[in-house]
Amino acid sequence: MTFTKTALIGALMLGVAAPAFAQQRTLTINTDASDPAPKLAFENLVADFEAANPEIDVVINLFDHEGYKTAIRNFLTADSPDLANWYAGNRMAPFVNSGQFMDVSDVWAENGLNESLASAASSMTIDGKQWGVPYTYYQWGIYYNKDVYKAAGVEVPATWDEFVANCEAFKAAGVDCLTTGSKALWPTAGIFDYLNLRTNGYDFHMQLTNGEIAWTDDRVKDVFAEWAKVVPYTTANHAAIDWQDAAALLVQGKAANYVMGNFAVATFKDGGMTNDSLGFMPFPEITPGLARAEEAPTDTIHIPSGAKNVEDAKTFLAFLASAEQQTKMNETLGQLPINKDATVGDDPFLQAGFELLSTAEGGIAQFFDRDASAEMAKVGMEGFQEFMVKPDRIDAILERLEKTRARTAK
Repeated sequence: MTFTKTALIGALMLGVAAPAFAQQRTLTINTDASDPAPKLAFENLVADFEAANPEIDVVINLFDHEGYKTAIRNFLTADSPDLANWYAGNRMAPFVNSGQFMDVSDVWAENGLNESLASAASSMTIDGKQWGVPYTYYQWGIYYNKDVYKAAGVEVPATWDEFVANCEAFKAAGVDCLTTGSKALWPTAGIFDYLNLRTNGYDFHMQLTNGEIAWTDDRVKDVFAEWAKVVPYTTANHAAIDWQDAAALLVQGKAANYVMGNFAVATFKDGGMTNDSLGFMPFPEITPGLARAEEAPTDTIHIPSGAKNVEDAKTFLAFLASAEQQTKMNETLGQLPINKDATVGDDPFLQAGFELLSTAEGGIAQFFDRDASAEMAKVGMEGFQEFMVKPDRIDAILERLEKTRARTAK
């Protein structure tokens, strides 16, 4: 039931008791959760929160994805909400560095989040402080065709050397060892990210994407040396096809492996694959003993520095971080909860992803175009695609990437 201001004033004039929630406090959230599943997940979250906190009235301001990227820069300055959706890692760093996101380390400390949200803690931490709460992510890794593996007579690899060795068997069987569609550039970033995380580790990867390490560094060259080992076994026309076209190659048994995010499972299954024919594996080890880091784009909520209702905003963040709410939200989203005590359904790929990310002691990277600046991400992904087409151009490519870094790094 909704009470208008006019009705409330009339009730007071007549001496009638005002509704119990007349003194409700307002909590405003700006979000880009405009697609059907995210929208429903947020509506359910807010309904549960209001039921648990009847004195708080939550107002949701909904934006479309692209419009939100511009809007957030405006409303954080001019008309700040109490809470705002955004992303973890370097995508939140500019707002932290400019003083537009509030330190919420107290929410983490008082609610045991450093333990329950441990897998994403590094991506939420700057200068030893936490700046928001993550609520959903999804794993990347290697999806593979089990039937192709069986036909080629090879086992699922545990190391990169084993993965590369398998490629020769797939070639002999007339199958691409690795497929991707780089027409839109971004799929190449997933390959680069994992190769760098497995070769040099999370800290190095974050320093590189943050512009602190030269692209001409020998450790970066080592990454491309590993990549070069599989370029001859990768789908030749990848630069002319989209990621869905590459997915079709895996479905059809024309490719064995695909470095991709879990959102692609629906596409694989729409093409006819089942849990019996589709497999998932973590990206194999390259440098022995290196702490395993994973790629998992993470959605977050923050308290802007201009928030008017900070106390209730912190109550909302603690509610959002709970195992119960993260379980419910991600059932609707079809993604993974971050709280280690949350549960996932019986989907084997979500179960594998939950285990993978919950045990990623090396850290959680976001994705190259989230971790790097916008200009560096564009030039970098163009370079990755060019390398996959003409690997002999690596020196010129890295020089070009380094010029961009030198110009754009802070």
